[in-house]
Amino acid sequence: MKTSKWFIAAIILFTHTLTFGHSSDVPPVSEEKYGYFLDKNYKTARIPFELHSNLILLYAKINDNDSLRFILDTGVSSIIITDPNVLKADKLRMTRKVNLTGAGEGASISAHVAIDNKFSMGRLKANHQNIVILEQDFLRLSEYVGVPVHGIFGYEIFNNFVVTIDFAKKEILLMRPDRYKYKTSKGDKHPLIIEDTKPFTDAVTLFADGREHPIRVLIDTGAGHALLLNNTRKETFRLPEKVIRAQLGRGLNGVINGNLGRVDKMRLGRFELNNVVASFPDSIAFGSKIRAGAERQGNIGCELLRRFKVTFNYGEHYMVLKPIRSRLREKFEHDMSGMEIRAEGRDLRSYIVNHVVTDSPAARAGLMEGDQLLFIDDHSASELNVSEIYKLLQRGDGKNVDLLVKRKGDIFFTQVTLRRMI
Repeated sequence: MKTSKWFIAAIILFTHTLTFGHSSDVPPVSEEKYGYFLDKNYKTARIPFELHSNLILLYAKINDNDSLRFILDTGVSSIIITDPNVLKADKLRMTRKVNLTGAGEGASISAHVAIDNKFSMGRLKANHQNIVILEQDFLRLSEYVGVPVHGIFGYEIFNNFVVTIDFAKKEILLMRPDRYKYKTSKGDKHPLIIEDTKPFTDAVTLFADGREHPIRVLIDTGAGHALLLNNTRKETFRLPEKVIRAQLGRGLNGVINGNLGRVDKMRLGRFELNNVVASFPDSIAFGSKIRAGAERQGNIGCELLRRFKVTFNYGEHYMVLKPIRSRLREKFEHDMSGMEIRAEGRDLRSYIVNHVVTDSPAARAGLMEGDQLLFIDDHSASELNVSEIYKLLQRGDGKNVDLLVKRKGDIFFTQVTLRRMI
């Protein structure tokens, strides 16, 4: 693949410390086995995943419901149901209301805690689990990913098993920690710092402003971007000369606005990556939401991680990176149209323009918020998923993309001349 799919809009999920309200008395539960385990005493489990917009989606069950799609996020401390309509409230043991605080420019959001639930994902089982259920689908993940998304989970998986994410095979391998033995053939080993359920590494160095910047970053599988940098008292990053204003994503507390630009070079362990697309969020949406005293200057997401086979060993505090050579050679690209889309309709195959960047190719082509895309080149939009559409919109500087558009009942044709804006 000559260009990489990089969809950051509406997908960055930063579930920081969950702020809980007052707890009521919790009723007793059964004596059944607690915690996470592999069924029938298996030592390993291989579970396939889907990769949409650089997010890892896995099917799992809560109690006896149909399989639900969850985003695998390294640092989410609880199972979070983002779409409350998928579970029947009368079948759950609700105990208290909580407030959740995360990235975004809005206020905290309300949710409920349900206790004593069963969780299963292939051979993986867990009993007596608490889950957090949002009062409303504030994140609207399905619209931006383009497939149904029902929740987010992660920490307990990583905390109980050695987890290998094989982006080439699109599967995760869960292994009991006592069965995993590191060998150099598995890749390069890097220390992890686990704080507040989240994994950090100091294995990243930036080359910018004519100097080297060793930084600590969060390893964030719940983010679709490559690199995010936030200013701290310890480290301040000057914006690149060429940037664009953009909606960088959505957190638990709303939209994350900021700038997009390129970092000349970064090093992850011994691997150097050039011209990396990076996001620089506004402080009000991101930096001010980070816990006071936390030492981090950014995070790396799956647009970068997907270039490696990644193993997390939380118990031994390290990760292992094995490069996928063909992907290391791929360029980092961003959407070249200047428009953000969302999926609507029962099958999420009706695509609406959600945002248009000022003076972008999309703006010059006359596109406006609310327009519906009917055809993209010779493809019916309904036959494409979100990732495929964004791939067409980053096919190359100067390339033309023909669009058939519907606006308030009128149908018209326009052409977008793509431009590498950063």
